[in-house]
Amino acid sequence: MTDTSGRRYTHGHHESVLQSHRWRTAANSCAYLIPHLVPGQRVLDVGCGPGTITAGLASLVAPGTVVGVDAAGGILAEARATVAAQGAETVLIEQADVLALPYEDGSFDVVHAHQVLQHLADPVAALREMRRVCRAGGVVAARDGDYGGFLWTPPDPVLDRWLELYLTVARTDGGEPRGGRWLVPWAREAGFSEITASASSWVYASAEERRWWGASWSERVTRSAFADGARSQGGATDAELAAMADAWLRWARSDTGWITIPHGEIVCRP
Repeated sequence: MTDTSGRRYTHGHHESVLQSHRWRTAANSCAYLIPHLVPGQRVLDVGCGPGTITAGLASLVAPGTVVGVDAAGGILAEARATVAAQGAETVLIEQADVLALPYEDGSFDVVHAHQVLQHLADPVAALREMRRVCRAGGVVAARDGDYGGFLWTPPDPVLDRWLELYLTVARTDGGEPRGGRWLVPWAREAGFSEITASASSWVYASAEERRWWGASWSERVTRSAFADGARSQGGATDAELAAMADAWLRWARSDTGWITIPHGEIVCRP
């Protein structure tokens, strides 16, 4: 699936992907940023997706304004419905490309991107653009997962192959799936000198969490944009993808099933 800029988003917006995106909130996905938020700020949420994080940010800076943008126009209606359902009256949802944001210099107090930079061929240019629209003394923040650091148990060679295939497809799409570890060097190259780095992880281990994550990926490996890329760019066969789907369900059923997904985080001052 491509956005309006012509970039291919590795995951796409299949329902199995959106189920994962809808789980994300300000509390579970950008806790590192929350101490920097105060009422009355104007915030730009880049790559807002279905708007669940966006709505959470709005509640933290109310009566300030939050603008959520995404390059994929097809997700904007859901984002608007999400913020409306949560009563986030000071949120504006717009279509925009992080590489060419349609806002004047210094328009925002906080510019935030979650799981965006790893999917871009030029994340440094994106950070420069985020810096441009942030006021002097404001905050530019980003959090990205690092697929190179995924850890799970019980071990499964089929899931090892899944990760290998994901890294191949994401890089063929022009991204860097280990983006979490590259945030600091990207920010320095973008011109930031005041950078606070941190890290956090998602962990799925309870029976409910395993069922949710395993079911999501069992469908994603056969039906999402990733599956299309795995076939066309990674040389995967339908039988191989079906085996990966089974492996995710097998992992979910295991009483010892556990997975951690590490993330790098940066808070930068222009």
